[in-house]
Amino acid sequence: MKAARLFVECLEAEGVEYIFAVPGEENIDVLEALRESSIELIVTRHEQGAGFIAATWGRLTGRPGVCLSTLGPGATNLVTAAAYATLGAMPMVMITGQKPIRSSKQGAFQIIDVVDMMTPITKYTKQVVGPAYLPSRVREAFRLAAEERPGATHLEIPEDILQEEVDRTPIAPSHVRRPVADDLSIERAVEMLTEARRPLLVIAAGANRTRTCVRIRQFVDEYEVPFITTQMGKGVVDERSSAYLGTAALSSDDFAHRAVDEADLLINVGHTVVEKPPFIMQDNGIPVLHVGFDSAQVDPVYFPQVEVVGDIADSFRRIMEALDAPSHWDFGHAARIRSAAAEHRERYESDPAFPIRPLRLVRDVRRAVPDDGIVTLDNGMYKIWFARDYPTYHPNSLLLDNALATMGAGLPSAIAAAMIHPDRPVLAVCGDGGFMMNSQELETAVRLGVNLVVLVVRDDAYGMIRWKQRDMGFPEYGLGYGNPDLVRYAEAYGARGHRVESADGLEPLLEACLGRPGIDLIDAPIDYSIDSDVLEEATRGSATEVED
Repeated sequence: MKAARLFVECLEAEGVEYIFAVPGEENIDVLEALRESSIELIVTRHEQGAGFIAATWGRLTGRPGVCLSTLGPGATNLVTAAAYATLGAMPMVMITGQKPIRSSKQGAFQIIDVVDMMTPITKYTKQVVGPAYLPSRVREAFRLAAEERPGATHLEIPEDILQEEVDRTPIAPSHVRRPVADDLSIERAVEMLTEARRPLLVIAAGANRTRTCVRIRQFVDEYEVPFITTQMGKGVVDERSSAYLGTAALSSDDFAHRAVDEADLLINVGHTVVEKPPFIMQDNGIPVLHVGFDSAQVDPVYFPQVEVVGDIADSFRRIMEALDAPSHWDFGHAARIRSAAAEHRERYESDPAFPIRPLRLVRDVRRAVPDDGIVTLDNGMYKIWFARDYPTYHPNSLLLDNALATMGAGLPSAIAAAMIHPDRPVLAVCGDGGFMMNSQELETAVRLGVNLVVLVVRDDAYGMIRWKQRDMGFPEYGLGYGNPDLVRYAEAYGARGHRVESADGLEPLLEACLGRPGIDLIDAPIDYSIDSDVLEEATRGSATEVED
């Protein structure tokens, strides 16, 4: 058969359902093979959008999402999405085209070394130099993309290779079980927990896997050990739990960090140094027990004393089998920290000021979004407030990026979530800066017929940097811009547009939009001017409460 057809059959063997793409002439043979396949081609309006959708597809399903582009500028437009997937541990396979490699008709036109470009930001990148290599290269790309720690992989397939005849068949995926931790590490973990007086569980992104979540929830329920999360560890355990003490969204001194200061053992689950730990380790400081699929990457701020390396769910099962909750565990400080954090939020989340203030925004979104709803965040100042103050009830129901922390992913991520979970409400929360970076994907969403709501929090500036500028005592300079009429902009794509006119108007509007099919965009002006005061009060309040 033609190599392009073999390639598509290899994708089918991997269970691929969709390819998100901005194709080029070098991919024409692949398009023709896809036309007669079980795989649906979804054209996006920018390669970055295709990459973000594919990465989020991998994040939510555990199976690599697939995106495709042409050579040159198409491939370079995938770079940000590749870094997003690799740093964020999202399985994704990228396919890029290339000019013929047997002979050249156009010299170096549009040709750059894409494989070399992708090397530092992927787990695996190869040019397919002959059609007989397709089955093994595809299998390896998918295997490595999904294997812990997940990330992006890349294949470059020249157009003349796709046109050759080949006599090969796909390689079927193998059944793989993750390795488990050795007995001595489990015994040492149990010893540390038994000797501790105030252990604290720190849940990070690597714990956000289906089987792992179940075991960690069982651990918290049985032993009532207090826990905090990193931003990408939210939702592993229901944050309505009385054991939940907060999310590390600020650099220091917030309520979650006070919980760390009070602990005498940190059980760090699924952590990598990509997402900075909510503490800075010091010699003779708080001992740290690392529980992960992989060993800890040593860093100046992270060098755990004991590591339990292997399948996390299995590790917690065996720890629980061997551990009797010590009678000397003391979690009295946890209740004080939780109460202080709640009092702090209550002082601000009913603020009637307009433009709306961040904590009021977070509260109203939480009230409007059903328990099983999915919220995707772009990157901006509001992300800190959502990470810190939006209680998350289910795994992967608050999708944010605290690894690459790129702008522009909020809307594409919501498209992926709406495709995967058409029965669940989906809300994208984007700043006006991040939204406009990939706002053209509104057309993709309308064309696909998905149901989602896009909440654009608008301050007509790059708000996080302006806040930093203000916080450092500098005058405001160089960060403001204009925006289109976002209501009419949405309507131009075939979506419904709305504008919030008061603080009281957001919650009922969100409820109405989330309760109906189609796509709604809400323009919500926001005011970040008191952020520094709120955060300063939080650090003072957390310190006072713990001392009391």
